[in-house]
Amino acid sequence: MTHDRIHAREPSHHVDRWSAGVVEAMNERDGHCVVTVRPETTPDGADESVDLIITLAVRDLFVSRLPIDETESPVGERVWYRKHGG
Repeated sequence: MTHDRIHAREPSHHVDRWSAGVVEAMNERDGHCVVTVRPETTPDGADESVDLIITLAVRDLFVSRLPIDETESPVGERVWYRKHGG
């Protein structure tokens, strides 16, 4: 399975390849984490959320780097992401 990419901090490399958005939801499905992100801007002006599929290990790392307490949800936090192949 191919996985998407997500960062809790703004990337300093290949900045033009990353999109910024806000986490709307985070769930587990089939042993993976699905992070639903609302893009800050979309190329065609569409107002659709993006589902990112990441491993649970990447989820743990990415959430640990967010500016939130261990008991807080990542919903509402700004992130940077790339869909596989994007």
